[in-house]
Amino acid sequence: MTLPAYSGLADWFEYLNEDCDYEKWSQYLHERLKEAGILRGRGLDIGCGSGYFTRFFRKQGYEMTGIDVSAEMLSKAQSLGGGVQYVQEDVRRLKIAGKADFAVAVNDCFNYVPPQDISAAFCRVAAALRKGGVFLFDVSSEYKLREIVGNNVFCEDRDKAAFMWFNRLSEDRVEMDVTIFADRGDGLFVRSDERHVQYIHAAETLVSELKKAGFECLKTEGAFGEPGDRTRVNFIAKRL
Repeated sequence: MTLPAYSGLADWFEYLNEDCDYEKWSQYLHERLKEAGILRGRGLDIGCGSGYFTRFFRKQGYEMTGIDVSAEMLSKAQSLGGGVQYVQEDVRRLKIAGKADFAVAVNDCFNYVPPQDISAAFCRVAAALRKGGVFLFDVSSEYKLREIVGNNVFCEDRDKAAFMWFNRLSEDRVEMDVTIFADRGDGLFVRSDERHVQYIHAAETLVSELKKAGFECLKTEGAFGEPGDRTRVNFIAKRL
């Protein structure tokens, strides 16, 4: 049976993504927040997954709320603690009490939002932020999804878990079938299969939609702010 995205993957997501350098990524986000003048206050981690970035910002002294659509991911996040509030919510229908000082949406969160729903999602984020609040998010680039990920297969075998990742490129999306074999603790492995769909968004379109939703896009840049990176687009925006 094929499960929804991040059902079987939830318990193993951070383990299988250790090579993405979470520490460097966290420091990059924190530096961009400080550059924008957000030194304290309340933050939202949209698409928080198992909560790595939520926990990081909580340790820096921010009051954090982690938000994700996946119950399995939130369950894993809760089990890891960190003094964080977690809420199950879809960004397209996001509602919170009060206003936050910043929001982050890290590691492809908005690639999971269909193009026709980007406007609604950005408007919901804008409504959750105070004026002058900062919105940091990223997407996997058109180049990455079309030239690297699309119509490709990736496999990795680690001590506690292994995965196979089969991708099919279509006009505006990549459909992904992921199979995970996870150690259940007694020497045997449990298999799970899940389906992901990531949508391809042009950076120029996202900047335009940000403006319509009441944001000023201050900067776009590659992964970790590296000018030569073509795989990821980071957006730093301010709520007007």
